[in-house]
Amino acid sequence: MAEKVIYAMYDDDDVLKDGAKKLVAKGVKISEVFSPFPIHGIDPIIGIKNTRLGILAFIYGITGTMLATYGMRFFMVEDWPMNIGGKPNFTYLDNMLAFIPITFEFTVLCAAHGMAITYLLRNKTLPGMPAQNPDPRTTDDKFVMEIRLSENSSFSAEQLEGMIRETGMIELDQKEIK
Repeated sequence: MAEKVIYAMYDDDDVLKDGAKKLVAKGVKISEVFSPFPIHGIDPIIGIKNTRLGILAFIYGITGTMLATYGMRFFMVEDWPMNIGGKPNFTYLDNMLAFIPITFEFTVLCAAHGMAITYLLRNKTLPGMPAQNPDPRTTDDKFVMEIRLSENSSFSAEQLEGMIRETGMIELDQKEIK
């Protein structure tokens, strides 16, 4: 079953934010905003909640810390102990201060790679995944607001288009998507 969607294009991010505020004040639900760069302050306007990516970054970082600690203990104490610079090699605790830089770097490595992979998976932007962008100009200099008619059942398509035209948009398009 196809769903009708209205796409309103803007050429300025401030005009889009002001238009979104006007539409939300009238009770219109905005599904998505496509932009070539992050528009600061648009999330609370259109009702997007904060993400839990910070929690994931912490989990990836702790995983890196644990892997680094276990690896250094195994390699330097159990598997192949070496006396480097006169440091004792029979316990990890005696050498722990020497391993702080390695632990920090591995923590950052795991957190950064984990977040990059999570970002690509969550946004479905891995190579080979189909693009969900309604207009290729939003990767250059235009901004598009997506309004689904199914989420705004209290308004007709004509009423929505009339309200959108009052927001300063430069182009209006209505499509059916699957």
